[in-house]
Amino acid sequence: MSHTPRVVIIGAGIVGANLADELATRGWNNVTVLEQGPLHLAGGSTSHAPGLVFQTNPSKTMTELAGYTVEKLLSLSADGRSCFNQVGGLEVATTEARLQELKRRLGFATSWGLEGRLIDPDECEKRYPMINRDMVLGGLYVPSDGLASAARAVQLLIEKASEAGVKFIGSTPVTGIEQAGGKVTGVETPDGVVPADIVVSCAGFWGPKIGAMVGMPVPLLPLAHQYVKTTAVPELAGHNELPNGARLPILRHQDKDLYYREHGERIGIGSYAHRPMPVDLNELPQVRADQMSEHRMPSRLEFTEADFLPSWQDSKELLPALRGAEIEDGFNGIFSFTPDGGPLIGESPEVEGFYLAEAVWVTHSAGVAKAVAELLVEGQSSTPLHECEATRFEKVQVSKEYVSETSQQNFVEIYDVLHPLQPRESPRDLRVSPFNVRQHELGAFFLESAGWERPHWYEANSALLQELPEEWQAPERDSWSNMFHSPISAAEAWKTRTAVALYDMTPLKRLEVTGPGALALLQRLSTGNIAKKPGAVTYCLLLADDGGVRSDVTIARLAEETFQLGVNGNIDFDYFRVEARKQSADDPAQWVHVSDITGGTCCIGLWGPLAREVIGKVSEDDYTNDSLRYFRAKEVHIGGIPVTAMRLSYVGELGWELYTSAEYGLKLWDLLFEAGQEHGIVAAGRGAFNSLRLEKGYRLWGTDVTPEHSPYEAGLGFSVFKDKTDFVGYEALTARRAEPASRELKCLTVDDGTSVVLGKEPVFVDGEPAGYVTSAAYGYTVGRPIAYAWLPAGLEEGDSVEIGYFGRKVAATIAAEPLVDPKMERLRG
Repeated sequence: MSHTPRVVIIGAGIVGANLADELATRGWNNVTVLEQGPLHLAGGSTSHAPGLVFQTNPSKTMTELAGYTVEKLLSLSADGRSCFNQVGGLEVATTEARLQELKRRLGFATSWGLEGRLIDPDECEKRYPMINRDMVLGGLYVPSDGLASAARAVQLLIEKASEAGVKFIGSTPVTGIEQAGGKVTGVETPDGVVPADIVVSCAGFWGPKIGAMVGMPVPLLPLAHQYVKTTAVPELAGHNELPNGARLPILRHQDKDLYYREHGERIGIGSYAHRPMPVDLNELPQVRADQMSEHRMPSRLEFTEADFLPSWQDSKELLPALRGAEIEDGFNGIFSFTPDGGPLIGESPEVEGFYLAEAVWVTHSAGVAKAVAELLVEGQSSTPLHECEATRFEKVQVSKEYVSETSQQNFVEIYDVLHPLQPRESPRDLRVSPFNVRQHELGAFFLESAGWERPHWYEANSALLQELPEEWQAPERDSWSNMFHSPISAAEAWKTRTAVALYDMTPLKRLEVTGPGALALLQRLSTGNIAKKPGAVTYCLLLADDGGVRSDVTIARLAEETFQLGVNGNIDFDYFRVEARKQSADDPAQWVHVSDITGGTCCIGLWGPLAREVIGKVSEDDYTNDSLRYFRAKEVHIGGIPVTAMRLSYVGELGWELYTSAEYGLKLWDLLFEAGQEHGIVAAGRGAFNSLRLEKGYRLWGTDVTPEHSPYEAGLGFSVFKDKTDFVGYEALTARRAEPASRELKCLTVDDGTSVVLGKEPVFVDGEPAGYVTSAAYGYTVGRPIAYAWLPAGLEEGDSVEIGYFGRKVAATIAAEPLVDPKMERLRG
């Protein structure tokens, strides 16, 4: 055995077996895999998974993970057969709305480098002869999709990893996780403790039980999903050499929540059309190892035929050949669902060495295993995992009630056509700012994010449309971009640029970092120079070890040992508090306390050229440049209310972020709103906000910039303090800067002045796909649509490109940025 960490993987399904192999491939062979079921048939989701791999996903990360899974399973073979049958994938549309959605999905595939094309009904029938051509309007065909032989792959992976030194132990349940000093030390089993430096839970839908052993919430809900096999279909007789073989593409009929695959002469049908069926792990059937079989396992529940009958009728309409067949076998198989549909990957913030790789389906299994192996061995995954981080959810989002409701809703909506801005209908009003009552009075239209209610526009401002100058009036939009949009946003943007507006910035996550070691912590983790006098505000980045941007933050030094941070979410909070804990342990004199103060505080953005006139009516403090310069903060009183005023603006206008405790919030809103009446003040929402921030060229982390990007290619080099060398990621960043950039984030304006794209669309250079859109909006100030996009380096201002939008190409031009106030005169005025 080599001197590598002792790793225990819990679960020998498709994820755990792949992870063992990925670790062994990287030289980590001090690995033990524990499986509660027999190794030949563990009895989890892998054992019954139908194996359909459709790679196309709105998420670049998830598409990459699926792509690696295909690559890995193709390379895994025995007896001349790989573990992946690349029959291709076909998604068909039987409604016009679905056909348009397939055009959008082709855009995703093109953006992420996946080959695909739209085909007409004739070709759909040619590729899948049993299909009812008269029902089909078209299809999306991806030739590299196909069928994964998950159970067979697990056996080959166990064999391969075992030869490399990995130890697999079956029929051994985990009964506990041993810890000492905040770190894992071993895994308890009925046969004793298996020592461990690292424990990775790949337990699938049993994940919540494993997480509970270390006090880590695992926001995952096991749900039953129906799958049937038909009797033999005459049209398939002699079609396949193997009893379970397949030659036809895997097929999706998403308009009816159905999918299909061949099993020799039979057809397998999976349905999401039935009611959600949550599963209580304590009520699962107990199956002894010696009794386990394909038809008898804990994850295979009794088939409820009545739930499937409507789908059976829909299947016979799409595939008339099934009218002569019957349902031969069916079951309700358990799969894992999460509040946002994504997997759960990463280390516990409380117990060092305990990792999750849960809620992972076969489609992404090998990709996730590779990412976790890289995380363990190299400290970072080459595929950005911010969308998959186990700690991405807020506290309310990991409650049993929230997980249950939202996971069931994700099951219901799994094949629905969902708009990028579409909010969940329930639960709502979980997190509201102190201004919520006034926002309702003003007719706010709310969207939801991380549980927060966020006004997108206010109906009270509709009368302003009559006053709106012609140059501010935006053209009519197509039906897709018009969803969750109102022309009122134009009026709110106009008032922000020409008068003054109030923005509710409360949902911005705020941390307080205090203690004698606070400065040292922030200096070490960020790219900025935080060692400034109290009152200074610094915009800077948090980098990963490879120099990629793991987040961006705003750090205000309020006192010698007190800092307020604006961060991007719970992942940042956990990062700071874990690093603070390590620093405090290493040097108790340099202790640091990190707290989330978001819920107890609130924030109003008061922005616009008349902002000083408004605040001057209710505050005796000095807000001139002499007293409060750009990117400075100070304690003030507004109408007697204690407020921390920060001279910042995410909309590119003069003004302040005004912070106070939640108890004063409503009064602060009322004071400012009343004081602003004579100056034409309005409450403005996220529709105007997003437009204004893009006109100013402000990046949105997680959308415009992710961990795969460096500061310099993202246009954020200014946030790296040139005289600082001792921050996380410095050496890698220096090396990356020395290499010529291959890509850059560019500002585009749409030539026709009317086509408003929404993000993730492919961008073509000289007719070839070359990049993708990140953020996009209509620029009310500049009078045309704006899009930011990652494109090959070397393109210059004035160069022409095309954006793929629902199957057509929209001409756009690379523009100099920012589009508004490039000399910063409005901000610094």
